[in-house]
Amino acid sequence: MNRNHVFDSHGPDVRVRGTAQQLFEKYLQLGRDATGSGDRVAAEAYFQHAEHYFRILNAMAQAAQQSQQERAERQTARQQRVSSNMSEDDEDDQTESENEAMAEVKDLSSEPQPELSEG
Repeated sequence: MNRNHVFDSHGPDVRVRGTAQQLFEKYLQLGRDATGSGDRVAAEAYFQHAEHYFRILNAMAQAAQQSQQERAERQTARQQRVSSNMSEDDEDDQTESENEAMAEVKDLSSEPQPELSEG
């Protein structure tokens, strides 16, 4: 559920449609209005509806935060895999270079050796 999800709410004596944020604010205002007019029972009912949508808002925010954290963890893991693959490629390149260098070294054991004079 995203934060733009539209709810149809049937309050104590009113039907309201909107996002969780809009419904929270609407029921909060209705509760204040009922308190101002002296209707404590209606005010309590509106405040309970407001609390319900407040809890939905908190749940959605928590889910979004968890989703963002999981996405960041996946990205970090992906970057670590890429960097470790690059390290392995560098090691392979280095080994290949060393092998090529060793092949270029001339084997002098089969070459004629200068004679050393004693003297």
